[in-house]
Amino acid sequence: MRKILVGVVTLVSLMMPLQASAEDPVSSAEALLHQMDEASRELSYELSYILIKKNSIEPLRYRHAVEEGETYAHLMYLSGPPREVIQRGSEVSYFEPGLDPFTIDSNKMVAPLPPIMRSDINELAKYYDFISMGRAREAGVACDVVRIAPKDGARYSYLLWIDTRSSLVMRADLLDRDGEPLEQYRAVSYVVNPKVGDVLKSLKTVELPAVVQLPPQPQAELSWQVNWLPQGFESVSRNRHRLMLTERQVESKMYSDGLFSFSIYVAAVDSFTVREQLVRQGRRTLHSHVLKNKEVTVVGDIPPATARRVAESVAFAVDSPDTAGDTQP
Repeated sequence: MRKILVGVVTLVSLMMPLQASAEDPVSSAEALLHQMDEASRELSYELSYILIKKNSIEPLRYRHAVEEGETYAHLMYLSGPPREVIQRGSEVSYFEPGLDPFTIDSNKMVAPLPPIMRSDINELAKYYDFISMGRAREAGVACDVVRIAPKDGARYSYLLWIDTRSSLVMRADLLDRDGEPLEQYRAVSYVVNPKVGDVLKSLKTVELPAVVQLPPQPQAELSWQVNWLPQGFESVSRNRHRLMLTERQVESKMYSDGLFSFSIYVAAVDSFTVREQLVRQGRRTLHSHVLKNKEVTVVGDIPPATARRVAESVAFAVDSPDTAGDTQP
């Protein structure tokens, strides 16, 4: 009888973790993303990976460490002309062929890294479902696979492979609405080691370009508004300027949901206007639409159907400047 009881207790104890995981796969997936976020921000690591697009493969190496409360990071392109990005605390320096090196005040690199590494997981949870997809192997290690799917179906999704030991992203597939890959980040090798921090400490003494003092950009009052946006997208900037080559005046707004972004450009119809066009190249969509003698162009990381709907929702009100923002469903 005692042997039977021991066997029952053992069986129940083995089943409990599996049952808990099966009962709440969403919270399990969200927990994995929080672990990934913490690891990518706090660990000292070096990650070599390839960025695969439709017609190109780009090899890169990324190093990251936190020393004395300051973030140090170094991204290097491993083929073609020398290109690199260096982060030292709240300053990011860019070295691009054909341009003078420059530094800006920022705590984020503008660089080809998986966007999920720089996103607010709690904010994304409002507009995306996090779904556990089991385990797989990538870059030679066991990984938890998580899908990040939009709740409204109006944007792209991601499939992530997260290393079970380090919680770093080993692979990130950007998928269109049919589940076809548009872009892939795939790790080739990686190391998590405090010595990476020792290497990046040398950035403290490196002479980097002076910080560029950008003039303040006033948020222009524009005479149009957007009547439909996918949930979670908010205006992050608005601008009015003239194009250098044509002197054509253009008004623009940029929107982001923390993972994807797009911009809307509005200009008067002229000889340069294309009446209607829809182009998608990889993750980037361009949709141009003419409305009331205005050319409305949407450009960004959203599906073509979404870009079209956003463009067609633009409304003009000459006597009622858009100052309050835009509407969402």
